[in-house]
Amino acid sequence: MLHEQAIPVPPELQELMALPACADVSFPQVGDLGLRLPNGASIQAVRDLTNGIPSDCSLATNLLIQLQPFLASIECLLKVLGLLQPLIDIIKGLTDTPPDLGKVAGAVPKFVEAAEKLLPCFGMLIPGISIFNFIKDLLLLIIKLIKCMLGTLKTVLGVMQGIGLRLEAAEAAGNTQLKALLECAQENAVNTAAHAQASLGPVTNLMPLITGFLELAGVSFELPELGDPSDADALAETIQKLEDTVTVLEQIIETLP
Repeated sequence: MLHEQAIPVPPELQELMALPACADVSFPQVGDLGLRLPNGASIQAVRDLTNGIPSDCSLATNLLIQLQPFLASIECLLKVLGLLQPLIDIIKGLTDTPPDLGKVAGAVPKFVEAAEKLLPCFGMLIPGISIFNFIKDLLLLIIKLIKCMLGTLKTVLGVMQGIGLRLEAAEAAGNTQLKALLECAQENAVNTAAHAQASLGPVTNLMPLITGFLELAGVSFELPELGDPSDADALAETIQKLEDTVTVLEQIIETLP
């Protein structure tokens, strides 16, 4: 039996079931976001599509990520600039004819104060607590990266070894479909291992830049050569080398003051 009479729907339910307006579901239009730096240059926010649709929040966060290393890199430079003005006043006072000792006397306390602020920056040149702290944190960072890679490589190695056994069985049984499927899975495992090994690239690129700091701290180590990711035996050897490297780095950290 059909009911032609409309069933009344409460207003609250009607509002809940109503289709949203386009304005309510439209993606936000995000403009460019930049930051003018005190040295006259500027940096622009990078739109990282891998993290979803860009928004003002994501662009602002990206700028802050870029800003932090810039500010850290110019900290000592700012202290040097703060030292120059009282130094100029001292030199001018001494080179006046006759020398303006009052100007010199007024500038000396400012020079001493600025010089004291600069003292921590000499930790980059003289072995001390600053350089050792930097090396420790750097080695811990490298260890974490290697351990992340090790986790992936061990998983991939287990998969490759399992696939290898099943692939031999499929070939012996003449199961071409299973063989093709296993070969595809094996290729994916090899690609995963290759990508994992490539994650050590930033550390390899960093080594020439930090050699001077390592020498100041009396630290020496080498990253191992990585084997062929498509060969299970070579991958197992790579894993062992990386584990040995982690052990060496942890021992180095224990010897640092």
